[in-house]
Amino acid sequence: MYRDCTKKIQIGNRIIGGGSPILIQSMTNTKTEDVTATVAQINRLAAAGCEIIRCAVPTMEAARALAEIKKEISIPLVADIHFDYRLAIAAIENGADKIRINPGNIGSADRVQAVVSAAKERNIPIRVGVNSGSLEKELVAKYHGVTAEGLVESALMKVTMIEDMGYDNLVISIKSSDVLMCARAHEQIAAQTEYPLHVGITEAGTLLSGNIKSAVGLGIILSQGIGDTIRVSLTGDPLEEVKSAKLILRTLGLRQGGIEVVSCPTCGRTQIDLIGLANQVENMVADIPLNLKVAVMGCVVNGPGEAKEADIGIAGGKGEGLLIKKGEIIRKVPEDQLLTVLREELLHWSE
Repeated sequence: MYRDCTKKIQIGNRIIGGGSPILIQSMTNTKTEDVTATVAQINRLAAAGCEIIRCAVPTMEAARALAEIKKEISIPLVADIHFDYRLAIAAIENGADKIRINPGNIGSADRVQAVVSAAKERNIPIRVGVNSGSLEKELVAKYHGVTAEGLVESALMKVTMIEDMGYDNLVISIKSSDVLMCARAHEQIAAQTEYPLHVGITEAGTLLSGNIKSAVGLGIILSQGIGDTIRVSLTGDPLEEVKSAKLILRTLGLRQGGIEVVSCPTCGRTQIDLIGLANQVENMVADIPLNLKVAVMGCVVNGPGEAKEADIGIAGGKGEGLLIKKGEIIRKVPEDQLLTVLREELLHWSE
């Protein structure tokens, strides 16, 4: 598999590549200059399962704020740089564990060299980022539009540029909002480089559309053994990105741990608020550190059979419900106590 053969890269206290676990990333949407707000958001994201965090660095004040932010967080900090090479250097000097740049918009070769030299001095990885919106005009013309081939060629050109400057502590990112183009680009570049790949569908959209596009795109890419770290890009609360990333990895069998909630679709036999109950269960189990499958069923007739592959579950009927383990009915409980009984069972399970 590709990810087993990629180069190991250390980012702060974490490692990606070489068969290491696929790490989950997100990006803050606070003003980086606001240290208090940024630290609070990062720590919430870390508690939810974020393992690498990226902050925008649009100003020198933001670059300097990284030093203070670093003192208050426990996960690696990546500085996101556009256009101004001086901000990249300042971010490195203020403790960034990795920087993300697009060498194409940093400026002249001398400016890129200055960034590379600063990173090399501290052995800080550089994430070389290319996306479909920033593809060079020459490559658009060469391939008659924005294509997977153009994205790959652009990324590898930039990697070669940095390698020629004497540095190979690199991570590659090639992103597109076109899911199938993004998948093809990753398939192609994985066959041409050993650098670890940061995978995501850029500009994926809002919570609904963004999750669907990310799940499809990441599913195609990751299932082929491609990808060493991921970000689900959503227009919304970054916490949703982390939750979605965890679920995608668990669904693909690439991450263990955490309770998986399965629930049946509603139908005419449903006599309880199954939608509300399923959402309550999903929220309730978020803080329970068990590797279990929990079923939430809306029919006491078919529920036990449908839940037989789950470790534990509940099925609701009018006025009463069932507690189920491995498809076997354990006992009946009043409908309004289903959630309480399930939580008690799960907490007992963890003892």
